[in-house]
Amino acid sequence: MKFTTATVIVCFLSSNVSFGQLISADDKLHLAAGAIISATTYSIVYRTTKNKKKAFWYSLGTSVFAGVSKELYDSLRKDKEGYYYWDTGEAIASSLGGFTMSTTLCLFVGNKKQKKTALVH
Repeated sequence: MKFTTATVIVCFLSSNVSFGQLISADDKLHLAAGAIISATTYSIVYRTTKNKKKAFWYSLGTSVFAGVSKELYDSLRKDKEGYYYWDTGEAIASSLGGFTMSTTLCLFVGNKKQKKTALVH
């Protein structure tokens, strides 16, 4: 038991100095853009259909489509060094932002409890 606890502590301490876990500012912007696109789509679809499943899937699909199409656009044009560049991490960040916002809105929107009305005879 002591060995397992010590191993976990060492892993946590060494994860702070690891450079593989840094998130770039551009990835954060992609996450935020995916969340904004998803929230906007969710609110529009839910307002018009009152269907949480449609709103969830449309908003998630829109954010994934936006992230992948932006990366496809980037891969078709050259960057400053003259290379074509597809960044899978940015597409995943956009999709993750959309998934996070879609899930959050699906959990909290439209869960109003209906008031019970007493039957009067």
